[in-house]
Amino acid sequence: MIKTAEDIFNFNETADACVKCGKCIPVCTIHKVNPDEVTSPRGFIDLLGAYKSGDLELDKNAKDIFESCFLCTACTEVCPKSLPTDMVIEQVRSDIAQKYGIAWYKKAFFLLLRHRWLNDLAFKLGWTFQTCGFKIQSNIDSMTSRFNLPMVKTNRVLPSLKFRSFLNSHKENIDNGGKRKVAIFIGCLANYNYKNVGEALLEILEHLEIDAFLAKDQKCCAAPAYFTGDFDTVDHNAKHNIEYFESFGDDIEAIIVPEATCSAMLKIDYEHFFHDQPEWKRRAKKVMSKVYMATEWLQNHTELEQILAKKKKLPNIVTYHDPCHARKMQGVYEEPRSLIHKNYNIVEMADPNSCCGFGGITMQTEKFHLAEAVGTSKAAMIEQTEADVVSAECSACRMQINNSMGIESKTVFKNPIELIAEALKQDNE
Repeated sequence: MIKTAEDIFNFNETADACVKCGKCIPVCTIHKVNPDEVTSPRGFIDLLGAYKSGDLELDKNAKDIFESCFLCTACTEVCPKSLPTDMVIEQVRSDIAQKYGIAWYKKAFFLLLRHRWLNDLAFKLGWTFQTCGFKIQSNIDSMTSRFNLPMVKTNRVLPSLKFRSFLNSHKENIDNGGKRKVAIFIGCLANYNYKNVGEALLEILEHLEIDAFLAKDQKCCAAPAYFTGDFDTVDHNAKHNIEYFESFGDDIEAIIVPEATCSAMLKIDYEHFFHDQPEWKRRAKKVMSKVYMATEWLQNHTELEQILAKKKKLPNIVTYHDPCHARKMQGVYEEPRSLIHKNYNIVEMADPNSCCGFGGITMQTEKFHLAEAVGTSKAAMIEQTEADVVSAECSACRMQINNSMGIESKTVFKNPIELIAEALKQDNE
């Protein structure tokens, strides 16, 4: 029997206590830019309770409200009762998708996510023709449109494309002469757009003499589909990845992911998704116990920190942004800072834990004005630090922050993996 959102989250027992609390309001990303109780965590919970009890129709107004959440999990982080507001909204978005369908451009995108060969072809064609419609800014792997289009304006910064993806640029097994071996789950944006993240990770593993398995049959983690309500794509990709990871064998010590959203999807959201499929939930929990964010594993399972401590310090000032899916969902925030701090000066922004405003496919298309509003606040925090580099272990944050900072910003974005690889090239002190 398929469980409903009400089975997962008992609204009758918690709604009243939730409404009386309100501790989540100050940290809620959507409430900061749209201060309306309706689009706040307790507003969502109250409306979800009414929907599940049959007192609220899932009309277009309700659809608009439930699609306004950034799913940043800030509310769950501070909630005294640990209410899984984000999880329930993800469930109701599936109901929305079933009732209203999914926009054609989202369907086309999710189709690419199901088929690696089709994705490779689409991005190669995109690389061929991108200069026709976009101005390329190669130093930040980004581009701006030459024309104003319905969802792409001339002032919007988007990730540029590469001719060959990261996975297609290397052989699957890379022998670094070590006695240890890890698999790499690269993530779509790092695979096709921010390719230097993967290249830097390979450099680090080579330096550590750890063999790398590129796992070329990996599919997208399906996070974009999950947050949009396309559960068919999630089911398809998640089961493939679970079966694929199960085939790796004991020689693979860990599956490392230089992307917060992908890592959280694999480690946490797969279990949530399979709440009504106990066998797949069990298998997901077992195989995903080997999944780590890249800095998390490098800090806790290698001698990288000690090696970096011997390298010369670089003059760059770095400010670190905590991706929602890293700090809030996985508790990973000290590890990247510990590694970066060995060779760079870190200046913390006012609130590194606040959401950058990416919010998923719907937020980046139909509700981009909300993403822009949140991004403006984050960009101001970054500018106040006067940092040379803003870093975060998340390419979705990279895309959003690059857009918020603007193409002319003196502050460039680099994944902590890229900063670490640069530090390893320095001479010892």
